Amino acid sequence: MIPKSGYRFSEKIMLMQKNMFNARAGKVKFWFLLKFAFEANTNGFLPKEESMRKVSGATVAMILGVALYFTLFWGFDALRMLTSPTYGLEDVWRSQFVFGIGRMFGLTPIGLIKLAAFFAMLKLAVAAICAVHIADRLRCLAGGKPASEVLEGGLILVVLITIASVGPAVWSQNTELVREHVIQLALAALATALCIVERSYQEAATESEPVAATAGTPRNQTWFTPWR
Repeated sequence: MIPKSGYRFSEKIMLMQKNMFNARAGKVKFWFLLKFAFEANTNGFLPKEESMRKVSGATVAMILGVALYFTLFWGFDALRMLTSPTYGLEDVWRSQFVFGIGRMFGLTPIGLIKLAAFFAMLKLAVAAICAVHIADRLRCLAGGKPASEVLEGGLILVVLITIASVGPAVWSQNTELVREHVIQLALAALATALCIVERSYQEAATESEPVAATAGTPRNQTWFTPWR
């Protein structure tokens, strides 16, 4: 016959084993829930990163299109004016803003020629800035970030020249010339806004790099060590 003390001792041992089993089960459940929450966060992050990459690609394509437009059209117009004996003043239709500014400030014929040469040099500078930015974008395909501040400086020149040109066109009621300047002004504003959007996406990508590195951990590897 087993004494009562033996029963109590065996009951204590069973109770201790039961408590240890419950504690281990609680730890396993805790780590399982924590891993599930982590995977849910990383799975939600990856589609967001992919959408950001698509938006960034479309933004870059539009910026390159605007830069190519000003490189070709303004570069050709600047070369036409610089190779002309009168710096493009023989084309009265496109030189109305020069005559309008000259009339406003009372410039002489020599002053008009100098003003036309000044605007031709500004257009050539804008075309060169846009060409440099296109080359910088192509260089960044191998790695790195483009210097969008250079393009933004050229776009500011576009805005200033276009505003100075659209006034005389409106005064002379030349709708075709007004439409051309308005389109150029809209393209410059669009490219400037896209540069700002691209910079914000680059900053967001830089801040999310640690999370992306953690999300890239292989699923088959153990990412935690259970408590013992």
